[in-house]
Amino acid sequence: MSAHVKLCLIAARASNNVIGSGGDLPWRLKSDLAFFKKATLGCPIIMGRKTWESLPVRPLKGRENIVMTRDWAYNAEGARVYSSFAAATNSARAVAARTDADKVFVIGGEAIYKLALPIADRLYLTEVDAAPDGDAHFPEIDAKQWKETGAEQFEAGEGNDFAFSIRQLDRISAFTSP
Repeated sequence: MSAHVKLCLIAARASNNVIGSGGDLPWRLKSDLAFFKKATLGCPIIMGRKTWESLPVRPLKGRENIVMTRDWAYNAEGARVYSSFAAATNSARAVAARTDADKVFVIGGEAIYKLALPIADRLYLTEVDAAPDGDAHFPEIDAKQWKETGAEQFEAGEGNDFAFSIRQLDRISAFTSP
């Protein structure tokens, strides 16, 4: 069992913080989708109801799917459903510990990211070189709380509508030296 199960947010955001438009992604990034699958496979994933309903295939295979909703009677076949963020994260961490996963991923949408960001250990941010219109946004990040610990660049092209980078940011602990 992992000593500490990290709570990670994974998101693709545009330069204007847009993450969605009309319940869909405002771009197609094949390389980012491959990264998302590789990163989250084998780990519990937490999402809001709208994100769940936007998935082309439900549940996402190879991951414990956890759905957050205010509707206590909501049925998400193949997923666990919670109306409390604390209960959802506790369940996800328990599943991760039981299966030797060292991470839990929050995969969206906007409201769930806002709940998770203050307690997240790590961010996997795909920074898309575009500024599309959208109705869902990633919350503002306080750069003083995060340190980039990895980055990879991708060009626009075959299957990628725009150039983008995938950045890994780890929370700066109050106990680390500068």
